[in-house]
Amino acid sequence: MFPPVVQNPPETGDILSAVAPLGRLPFSLMAKSHIQGFSVHEPAVGVCEHDVLLFRPDITVRARLRGPEVEANRRGACPAFPNARQSPPSPLPPRPLPGLPAAAMSASAVYVLDLKGKVLICRNYRGDVDMSEVEHFMPILMEKEEEGMLSPILAHGGVRFMWIKHNNLYLVATSKKNACVSLVFSFLYKVVQVFSEYFKELEEESIRDNFVIIYELLDELMDFGYPQTTDSKILQEYITQEGHKLETGAPRPPATVTNAVSWRSEGIKYRKNEVFLDVIESVNLLVSANGNVLRSEIVGSIKMRVFLSGMPELRLGLNDKVLFDNTGRGKSKSVELEDVKFHQCVRLSRFENDRTISFIPPDGEFELMSYRLNTHVKPLIWIESVIEKHSHSRIEYMIKAKSQFKRRSTANNVEIHIPVPNDADSPKFKTTVGSVKWVPENSEIVWSIKSFPGGKEYLMRAHFGLPSVEAEDKEGKPPISVKFEIPYFTTSGIQVRYLKIIEKSGYQALPWVRYITQNGDYQLRTQ
Repeated sequence: MFPPVVQNPPETGDILSAVAPLGRLPFSLMAKSHIQGFSVHEPAVGVCEHDVLLFRPDITVRARLRGPEVEANRRGACPAFPNARQSPPSPLPPRPLPGLPAAAMSASAVYVLDLKGKVLICRNYRGDVDMSEVEHFMPILMEKEEEGMLSPILAHGGVRFMWIKHNNLYLVATSKKNACVSLVFSFLYKVVQVFSEYFKELEEESIRDNFVIIYELLDELMDFGYPQTTDSKILQEYITQEGHKLETGAPRPPATVTNAVSWRSEGIKYRKNEVFLDVIESVNLLVSANGNVLRSEIVGSIKMRVFLSGMPELRLGLNDKVLFDNTGRGKSKSVELEDVKFHQCVRLSRFENDRTISFIPPDGEFELMSYRLNTHVKPLIWIESVIEKHSHSRIEYMIKAKSQFKRRSTANNVEIHIPVPNDADSPKFKTTVGSVKWVPENSEIVWSIKSFPGGKEYLMRAHFGLPSVEAEDKEGKPPISVKFEIPYFTTSGIQVRYLKIIEKSGYQALPWVRYITQNGDYQLRTQ
């Protein structure tokens, strides 16, 4: 059972004044409430299963309070509720954040569930939704799935469930208010990204192994239903696997929390200053059985790995069509980018004025921008298939693969996945290049070609026995899918014109640029 909640809890300011000099609560208050420790990362005062009083001041005050003694109590708190009902609501009145309209309200609570709907970890941010409401989520999900009416937003009574699935987990946010749904989903995907950067793989086992760190992250990611610090590089400065301890002096908030350039710390030094820039394009393609291109799309991204000292400014120039048209270079080869999305470090006003991508980069790896081109794309690897069925006996495949890009380029690690009947057996293969493997658990054969130069054509034949064929497959035929990677090549023709590195110390840095084209959702239907 929980110890009794304080009927008349002191104001947050009173608690802070008592905590600041000592790093712990007054003994009289702790004795009355049977409290043995406290944690400086909760929306308000409340008592949990492990006798921990939780409250949350503003972020600068909260960070300032994190001395060694505070951190020891903080890491000792393990608020893991075996039952979602036991997560107590806050006894303090709601504390809305200044400057945010009510319509921007995000989530009342956030849950992480396993595939059976069991709560692995949860956090109650507002206290206006019963934590047991999540028990209705899985039955509604299964019911909607059976009806073929599954939606990312489910409802039970007056409660809305906004959910996403990642690996073997469901991330669910609940709300009774008229929440901004796009904000909630953006937050859930950001939670996945932050957790993945902390634990490499986000799955049920990693949740169970790291629940203390996850609670700390949940408390920093959102405050009273509003997203707060969601940049993993900032979070990693004061939430680590080993805990954060300051050696001397009074605790201070991380510089990046209040810095104008919050995504980059000061005082970074490297012996060798380098920048690696990758332009990666994924080709989405769908071709009908008669050879017509039904859908084609290029989804691109520019990813960077930055190892630069100090606080450098980078300027990136692309062969942007808008820039070339404005400067009278319309005849030059250029690309018209659509749906451009930048990292927060990019100065958007500068880009709007002269199309220059100017930014102070985060340290390490990050995605600078993403874009999309919804234009006709010539299939890079064309597949022709002839499938002959001999009733009650066998099925024969003849697959022709042709590369339709320039001869000076080469596709690496090409995999052509050809679906076969579930009851096929006794496979026989013959190919002019590469190797062929039958994967019965996936009902497919995989033709692997390690190196596929441009302008080449290869042939593969396959023969299967069909001991139980009685009728044509009424469910249709799955398409052939292709995987590949072409280095030093972009389908759109995008080019990095320059990458300038400016730093007040004037050091020399080495920029490296690489282009990669790979498959996205690349499918060709068969007859």
